[in-house]
Amino acid sequence: MTRGVLLYVIGASGSGKDSLMQVAREALAGDADVVFAHRYITRPANAGGENHVALSEAEFDARLARNLFAMHWRSHGLRYGLGCELNHWLAKGLTVVVNGSREYLDEASRKHGELKPVLIDVSTEVLRERLQSRGRESSSDMEMRLTRAEAFKNLRHPQLLRLPNNAPLSETGPAFVALIRAQSQVATCA
Repeated sequence: MTRGVLLYVIGASGSGKDSLMQVAREALAGDADVVFAHRYITRPANAGGENHVALSEAEFDARLARNLFAMHWRSHGLRYGLGCELNHWLAKGLTVVVNGSREYLDEASRKHGELKPVLIDVSTEVLRERLQSRGRESSSDMEMRLTRAEAFKNLRHPQLLRLPNNAPLSETGPAFVALIRAQSQVATCA
């Protein structure tokens, strides 16, 4: 059986990853060849943002000790994990969509040769507007996020896919769904 493809979605905070992934999850709910992996995160379930599995530090440590994560990393004072179930799904030839980490991309690529990063690309101006409108960061934190986002504009990876996300979700959501479907068909035909 053909190994599946791992679509590793990355982008700056405020780039629209969570919104795009929600649109795609709903649009592809009936597609048996595409699955969305939930992240395990050491933050409360009601913290907003993505649909994730909330774990305490102790729960995260226990899962880590039992090798239950295919990938795991730390970012912004939190711990993130992707369960080993994604390895099973890939072995079944499925297209697996995950919310990844830009900083963990090199390690994730070493662990998973079938990984294709999907960079959600947004202009600095649009990103600034989105960060201001959500009002979660101080102005200095926002400037730091904008600087970090700019550094990833030159991201290189042999399998990199870019999705511009400056337009409304009504336009970019269907484009993201089409990208996933196209990659799923490539995986199925390989």
